[in-house]
Amino acid sequence: MKILVISLAGNGDTLFATPLIHELRANFPKATIEALVRWSAARDLLAGNPHLNRVHQKDLMKCGPVEMLRYLGTLRRESYDFSLNTHPQSRIHYRVVARIIGAQTRLSHEYECSGPLDRWLVNRTLPQDYTRHAVENNLALLPLMGAKTLLPHHETEIFLTDAAAAWTQDYLTRHGLIGRPLLGIHVGSGGTKNLALRRWPLEHYMELVRRLRVALPDTRVLFFGGPDEQADHEQIRATLGETGLFFPATPGLPQAAHLIKQCAAFLSVDTVMMHLAAAVKVRRQIVIETPTWNPPIQPYANPFTLVKNPVVDGRGLDYYRYDGGNIKGTRAELVACMASVTVESVLAAVLA
Repeated sequence: MKILVISLAGNGDTLFATPLIHELRANFPKATIEALVRWSAARDLLAGNPHLNRVHQKDLMKCGPVEMLRYLGTLRRESYDFSLNTHPQSRIHYRVVARIIGAQTRLSHEYECSGPLDRWLVNRTLPQDYTRHAVENNLALLPLMGAKTLLPHHETEIFLTDAAAAWTQDYLTRHGLIGRPLLGIHVGSGGTKNLALRRWPLEHYMELVRRLRVALPDTRVLFFGGPDEQADHEQIRATLGETGLFFPATPGLPQAAHLIKQCAAFLSVDTVMMHLAAAVKVRRQIVIETPTWNPPIQPYANPFTLVKNPVVDGRGLDYYRYDGGNIKGTRAELVACMASVTVESVLAAVLA
């Protein structure tokens, strides 16, 4: 049997697929199980996963139609028995990919934007459930291929290497952080669609750090992120200086995950870094509520503190659904929404 797990959305969504991958291996121990991802970071998150035989990575959105069809043609020649489009992949493009690859049985969820064409692109479906985590939505696909959940419990899985551990140890040693209380912060929030508008204002983060310097003078703050956060990090440096602040240039998400694991607490909105923190079981996880906050994307299998957004007020589905669209609202409305979360409320959560 040959199985392809298709996870072409965000990097965090690829983490959501790992419990399903583990269950597929438990159900079909002799099968060839492979994954197709869009981002190189998603490939890195799956590196070393013992339940996969191979990971295919290609940014199909960046290559032209000829290159895309040529690439998908190579996967079509693999003659997969099953393909599974993991949750949440609402855009029809993901199911077009499944159809071109052409597994005999193609599994997917049904979304608000699904229509008659989707029922031709994939041939076994079930409705998504907004009351369940994306991990649980993924596991619900198993009966569609004659499988069931066999494992006693589920967690998002990342298999950290000795090299990632060595990088972290070297970083902590070089910066005198061994034994220090560490607070990890991610100021970003993704760059596709208009998801960057769910960021907590940078000025709020900087005021939070000013107050933490007084309240927790021994704590060192680590700002995580990549190229998308570089400009924000430079602004933080220019405004606050670097006393007690660190900006680790992690080579990739595995190294970031290992460094997050060393933190006493981690603060973010709902981003891939939030899911990394949950995967490595960071000791205290603090999340600021955004317009995209809903049960499918909460930190999985790790306790967390939610800092309430008074504008969202638990009504995330009024702002964002898995229908291929943007967060609802104008730019000004969404910026004001995130600014409504006060520094005092976040500080109280960090100090609790």
